[in-house]
Amino acid sequence: MRLLLAAVGKAKAGPELDLFSQYAKRLSPPLGLREVEEKRPLASAQLKAREAELLLAVVPSGAVVVALDERGKDMTSPELAEKIRGWRDGGTQDLAFLIGGADGHGDMVRARADLLLSFGRLTWPHMLVRALLAEQLWRSQAILAGHPYHRT
Repeated sequence: MRLLLAAVGKAKAGPELDLFSQYAKRLSPPLGLREVEEKRPLASAQLKAREAELLLAVVPSGAVVVALDERGKDMTSPELAEKIRGWRDGGTQDLAFLIGGADGHGDMVRARADLLLSFGRLTWPHMLVRALLAEQLWRSQAILAGHPYHRT
């Protein structure tokens, strides 16, 4: 199953990108990254709608979509691993994770998402969320493989 992270904004060199890269390349297959950005100054509602269009445009056809959203479902690492197992074993070929812009996801993304996933009620810097997601995907693979990385 191919994994994709589609995110609003361009990553700059720094520790967050280094950490993301460290976990992304451990995954098998590696986690793909597609960055999108709207450069025009738009009002918040218009910007969210445009970012939603840009994100959904890079999602492979037929992909399962997980949108990271503060109002989403809070899951444990084993619960996320089991969700991924279900998609994988059910024949999902592409699994896409979406990270929105500063104002969150537009309605089109929320409507398209197969799962709205929260990393808790705290607000996280979007570049750090990329690293957190890559680590959780690595952890999910370790859990599913019976690897001792995840200890309960």
